[in-house]
Amino acid sequence: METRIGALTDQAPADPAATDDMLATQPVGYWTGLTHAAVTRHLRDALAKVDVTQPQYWVLNRVNAGPTPPSREETVAQLTHLADGPHDIARVIDQLLHRAWLRIDDGQRLHLTEAGEAARARVRDLVTEVRAVVHRGISDEEYVAALKVLRTMVANVEGDGASGRPA
Repeated sequence: METRIGALTDQAPADPAATDDMLATQPVGYWTGLTHAAVTRHLRDALAKVDVTQPQYWVLNRVNAGPTPPSREETVAQLTHLADGPHDIARVIDQLLHRAWLRIDDGQRLHLTEAGEAARARVRDLVTEVRAVVHRGISDEEYVAALKVLRTMVANVEGDGASGRPA
């Protein structure tokens, strides 16, 4: 029986050994979940070797990112959706303050210390190496195409479905 895309399609069971001709029938949730778990595990294992967590790196980058230093509350609000729980980012800020990688000014704004900036730069280099491993054999064009497909799938189920962008 021929399987057609865009029409009625028989969904094949998730199969990590599926051949290329069967990939179109594979469940995207299985593959995106598997990818997320594998990439996150690989990154977190690499960060653990330098005693840094992924959420710590998120906070260091966020504090460094803009022209105006963020407050604790702004940082928590901006990063909590990425974290494993609602209190994780606040805890990370406390950890980084304890390590003296962050400081709080009189206006309650967070700033990287010299040690914090040095740590952020070291971890950025490590994350760049991890990204190179994850992207090995994948061109920038292929990567962009994959992300565009995923973005359209999100729009299809959460947005208007027509524009390829969430509504």
